[in-house]
Amino acid sequence: MEIQLDRHSQTTLFEQIYTRMLDRMYQGEWPPGTKLPSQRKLAEQLGVNRSTIIDVLDELKAEGWLESKTGSGTYVAHNSWQTLFPRQYHWKERIRAGIHQPNLQTIQLINEYEIKEIIRLGTGELSPSLLPTKQLEEVLQSISLDPRTIGYSEPKGHKALRHAVAVHLQKRGIQTSPDCILIVSGALQALQLISLGLLPQHSTIYYEAPSYIESLHLFQSAGMRLSRLHSGSENITYSKSQKHGLFYTIPTLNNPSGTILTEAERHDLYQHWTNLQIPIVEDDVYNELAFSAIPPAIKSVDTAGNVLYLGSLSKTVSPGLRIGWVVAPEPVVDRLADIKMQFDYGASGFSQLLAATWLASPHHETHMQQLRENLQQRATFTEALLAKHFHNIAVWQKPKGGFYIWLRFHQPLVTKALFLKLLQKGVLLHPGYLYDRDNHHHLRLSFAYASLPELEKGIDLLAQAVKAMTT
Repeated sequence: MEIQLDRHSQTTLFEQIYTRMLDRMYQGEWPPGTKLPSQRKLAEQLGVNRSTIIDVLDELKAEGWLESKTGSGTYVAHNSWQTLFPRQYHWKERIRAGIHQPNLQTIQLINEYEIKEIIRLGTGELSPSLLPTKQLEEVLQSISLDPRTIGYSEPKGHKALRHAVAVHLQKRGIQTSPDCILIVSGALQALQLISLGLLPQHSTIYYEAPSYIESLHLFQSAGMRLSRLHSGSENITYSKSQKHGLFYTIPTLNNPSGTILTEAERHDLYQHWTNLQIPIVEDDVYNELAFSAIPPAIKSVDTAGNVLYLGSLSKTVSPGLRIGWVVAPEPVVDRLADIKMQFDYGASGFSQLLAATWLASPHHETHMQQLRENLQQRATFTEALLAKHFHNIAVWQKPKGGFYIWLRFHQPLVTKALFLKLLQKGVLLHPGYLYDRDNHHHLRLSFAYASLPELEKGIDLLAQAVKAMTT
């Protein structure tokens, strides 16, 4: 809630908060039915005593602007509002009628609190200290701006960047041409384009749990069905109505488990789904973060055009660039490019220019080598903390790269209550149930974002909370 209070004003804090809240309702920013934050949260956001908030809310309730619902919270009232503003839209009803499903409440809280001063133990991005800021500045200084390269791009993305990506992908064993590459605003947008451009409604999205796809609603909102498979499952049958589905996989450094498929497993997976004539979406955004050599991409053996390959700079260079790519048969890329142009008329021209120059420079390889070393040090540090606090109540696999440790408690301790308890202590978790529904044994712990002192403090607070639950 963005309300600025003037601590030096002669107007009391009560009057300022009362007026600002009323303004939000008058201006239609809080339409009828809007749920207000809790008293505790309002007091925290505004930096005032909770008693002040209670007084303001009581006054607005007495005047009929707000109403309380037992066990639910405080809402903007309907009756008096409709008398004063009979033409006001019923936004709550329209929001409910929207086709895109809302995030789980836990994810909404994560998104809200990640921008605050908090220890982020699950965040899927690099610490600001690990971003190649100085190298990017050098690249920026070497760039001569051309109006043609910072304006709207070609539907598939700037040719220089697509060429640079094609060269870059040779390290993954992928031989492709720039015409078969689409530049997207991060790999997440690629999934959105695929769901809308290649699949009829009621198609089936197959995936192995745990998976990043479980925490996304974009496929369901596009009318798709999710079909959760057990790891290594090959007993897939489908009806004619399901033949337009696809299989989603993260074979290298799976999010959240961190597993890496062997070359034989990749080959078997490719043959299995190709025989079923179901395309594979290979999400390979973490491949450069492996601590040791990894098998080639599944796409590298794709002779049937069956694999849609996703890559990105978000996990390695900067999430703010919003640059990713899709590699697919040319007709598929043309189709997705057409939809992307309808969405946003192409990725940022400036970001594409920077990304193309970066990939063509020696900076990328130098940065990646340093980044892997830093991440491995962080992983070792985090494992030592886990061994200290959880050696007798949890298990985990030694990280092979990436950001995450998939921590499994022997007991189902990872509940919404644990999440909220740690949130109150200033620690933000990523519970396992976000990636594998009904999973209350796992936490996705990230060693990539929090500083070493923050990791130590956050894991200590987690240990205290877990201990209180088990004693």
